[in-house]
Amino acid sequence: TFPFFGVVPAILNESGEELEGPSEGYLVFKQPWPGVMRTVYGNHERFETTYFKKFPGYYVTGDGCRRDKDGYYWITGRIDDMLNVSGHLLSTAEVESALVEHKAVAEAAVVSRPHSVKGESLYCFITLNDGVPYNQTLEAELRKQVREKIGAIATPDYIQNAPGLPKTRSGKIMRRVLRKIACNEKDLGDISTLADSSVVDELFRNRCCTTA
Repeated sequence: TFPFFGVVPAILNESGEELEGPSEGYLVFKQPWPGVMRTVYGNHERFETTYFKKFPGYYVTGDGCRRDKDGYYWITGRIDDMLNVSGHLLSTAEVESALVEHKAVAEAAVVSRPHSVKGESLYCFITLNDGVPYNQTLEAELRKQVREKIGAIATPDYIQNAPGLPKTRSGKIMRRVLRKIACNEKDLGDISTLADSSVVDELFRNRCCTTA
């Protein structure tokens, strides 16, 4: 899309520097417009922290964004779902989309896992279509597909076969639980909204071999 009249967007990198031309980073606004929110009722400090603290002087939308060569802005997902891999911002939704394009994959969920060199690494959970076996050949094909669709920087570090994903009763994937599993952290917090808690135990049993 293009911005509406009076709305002045910008794309910033992790350091808060404005990026010009085709680029990808954090979507912010440089000036207010008549319809912009002004506070959070009863908690103005929260409003300032949420929307202005990360990049002072800018209104932070909470979204990642990509601007193409024609100047169009593409919303890539929430900042919470962005990974910083070796200084490159990646959207988990973008990686998931590349994975599910493979004919064997029914569903995919990607989360970040701390990495001592790259900052963050990609830990991918994939659910295969009925009757499709999981093997190293398929894993290699999935890594290749992500590299071709996005680039080498987005190559998954870990791919785990996940016959089921932790979901709420409304069908929403609980990504915070997946992040805990990727890091092998057993303290999951409140999981009372899970539709099937046995899925979590199975995912822990089948974790990829990592350094933690």
